[in-house]
Amino acid sequence: MDLHVRYEGDDDPEKCTARKLARFDMAELHHTARETPYGVVLNPHAEQALSPADDTGTLVALDCSWETAGRAMFELDGEHRALPFLVAANPVNYGQPFQLNTAEAFAGALAILGYWERAEAVLSKFTWGHTFLELNEEPLERYADCEDSSEVVAVQQEYLDAGED
Repeated sequence: MDLHVRYEGDDDPEKCTARKLARFDMAELHHTARETPYGVVLNPHAEQALSPADDTGTLVALDCSWETAGRAMFELDGEHRALPFLVAANPVNYGQPFQLNTAEAFAGALAILGYWERAEAVLSKFTWGHTFLELNEEPLERYADCEDSSEVVAVQQEYLDAGED
């Protein structure tokens, strides 16, 4: 599974998980949409949820500040998919649903696509990385057992409904 990042460079370089993954040759950074390869684009604005059926061999994430992560920023070629309900474990957004950094997004996608060991390897570069998989173990396993996006959405709805109680 190839990991590619459309890198904006508008976050603190010391806290940038995409840059750290690139330093360890775990992801490739791209500075323009044109040079970013076609693949499954992890896009929180996408209308379809990521499912195991989306395994194309290439994952693309956008690395930018959440303040600038508007819909227009995600104009990249590829199959756009939203990650389902997952909780952040990084120090900036700990406990916040859907507020994942790039490493967490990749790890969540890898786990859903059936690459659990690769997800662990990505997160092993961060002191808080194991916490992401621990916090999200049950939903990630359930999403990975789904056939398609509609099943993932149904599982996600169970977690969203449970949060309303």
